[in-house]
Amino acid sequence: MKPTAYWISTILATGLLFIGGILFIMRGEHQIEEMKHLGYSIYILTFLGIGRILGSIAIVIPRFPRLKEWAYAGFVIDLIAASASHAYAGDSPVQIASPLIFLVLIIVSWALRPPSRKLKV
Repeated sequence: MKPTAYWISTILATGLLFIGGILFIMRGEHQIEEMKHLGYSIYILTFLGIGRILGSIAIVIPRFPRLKEWAYAGFVIDLIAASASHAYAGDSPVQIASPLIFLVLIIVSWALRPPSRKLKV
């Protein structure tokens, strides 16, 4: 049960964030309007997109537990900031909660990861 829940949460979270990263890099009309609405410069899409793509890859590939920890931490910061940005922009509760759903998936993935994917201290 635990490995199944890990892989479901991991594939959903990283898959959707990876796709989002590609969309950010492509700078679609929707993404540009969203950044303008939130008060950010358009160039931030490139940084966020690259970060989401690399973070997703880091979590899914085998080995590199320290890199995985950084990727998980980066996603936590990214998703909390996204939710806060929507709140500060006066967006609806659904828009504020949307990044937090991804955050829950990331936390579940992190909490259920197998020992081979954990940092040994």
